[in-house]
Amino acid sequence: MDTAMDVLRLAGSAALSLLLSPFYYIGVLLIMLQYLRQTRLERKLFHVRLHAWPNQLVRTVLAGLAVGVLLSVVSLFLGVSVTDEAVLWLWGTAALLVFIRVRYLCFAYSAGLLGVLQWCLGWTAMDGRSDWLGTAAGSLAHLDIPGLLVLVALMHIAEGILVRWQGARFASPLFLEGKRGKLVGGFMLQAYWPVPMLLLVPAVSGGGDVNLPWSLLLGGGSDWSHGISMIGFPMMLGFTELTRTMLPGAKARSASRGLLYYGIVLGAAAVAASFWPPLMLVAALCALLVHEALVAVSYYREEAHTPLYVHDGRGLRILAVIPGTPAEAMGLLPGEIIHKVNGVRVHTKDELYAALHINSAFCKLEVLNYEDQVKFVQRARYAGEHHQLGVVLAPDEKAGYYAAASPASLFDLLRRRTAKSRQRAASAPTSTSL
Repeated sequence: MDTAMDVLRLAGSAALSLLLSPFYYIGVLLIMLQYLRQTRLERKLFHVRLHAWPNQLVRTVLAGLAVGVLLSVVSLFLGVSVTDEAVLWLWGTAALLVFIRVRYLCFAYSAGLLGVLQWCLGWTAMDGRSDWLGTAAGSLAHLDIPGLLVLVALMHIAEGILVRWQGARFASPLFLEGKRGKLVGGFMLQAYWPVPMLLLVPAVSGGGDVNLPWSLLLGGGSDWSHGISMIGFPMMLGFTELTRTMLPGAKARSASRGLLYYGIVLGAAAVAASFWPPLMLVAALCALLVHEALVAVSYYREEAHTPLYVHDGRGLRILAVIPGTPAEAMGLLPGEIIHKVNGVRVHTKDELYAALHINSAFCKLEVLNYEDQVKFVQRARYAGEHHQLGVVLAPDEKAGYYAAASPASLFDLLRRRTAKSRQRAASAPTSTSL
């Protein structure tokens, strides 16, 4: 009981320091900017808001908090040596990388890059210098890179679970340019989660009055002989996937599997490096290269398949359904095809409008589902409802705007312009996982 109370006391002190840390709030701010940008892009492309960014922000903050509590409990048995300097190094590196690509706001890149830099410093004498460069080199040399990589691995396992759970909810439809310049529909699945963690750390010499009655997985060294302390450690989870060929749910499940495999592989390499330090470089390169391999695999899978969200001879392909509209009430789903409206075959938006006005008070649809089977839906129509039932159709030649599948940086988040005419495209993140 005394140990439990001591740990709770340390947790309260660490939680207070976390609340006073700016890094968590910076992460929330970056997430808010991303969701605002997504909302602006939807309004530009479809003249309607499909997602409410405050709801998205609250959902991600709460999910990140739940993950932080879970990982904080797991960390009680890890023994990762994380210091305030490690927090500064990770966030400082991430802050530099986010100016290049938003998807680099992932500690897999920060921790991996720091591991490579630490290995390179081992071949120099910079940490022996007396100036600021020597101080920085000495601080970097003392980072527990294997421990940080274990945390990154656990975070990606948690991220894989979150993507499976929430990933499809953050799917935002887009008009994109296809291989031959023809516009096609697609989805951007993008979500970020700020994760506040409380981590046990070795107390400084003579400064720890709490000793744990259990053994730590990675804390067998002499650093833990002086007792334990606890710090608040804000981390970020995030993923981005762009698909033209899959349904949002299927893409989220595919991304989730990749993240889980990545977390397991990186975790094994990091634990091995913790017990045998020469493997540290291998674990750091694993964090970087395997993560980029996930990006490449996702990209080439998309390139190898035919776009899904295009119209064909069977009718009009549904790209998205606007919440709170007749289309949602009738159970229409993205990827389905509107085959007939009030008994009339439709192939264009003009034909859809004309068929809907055959009966201004009632509509009956024949829709082809994912298995190419016909389902019949019908509903009364009321004054003031959406003129197109509330469906966003795949683009045609009349579409005026589209989003270019190019990487987004922090500068893109701060720009108000999110979509341009078909002659000039706006930036949308490329397919990747964080």
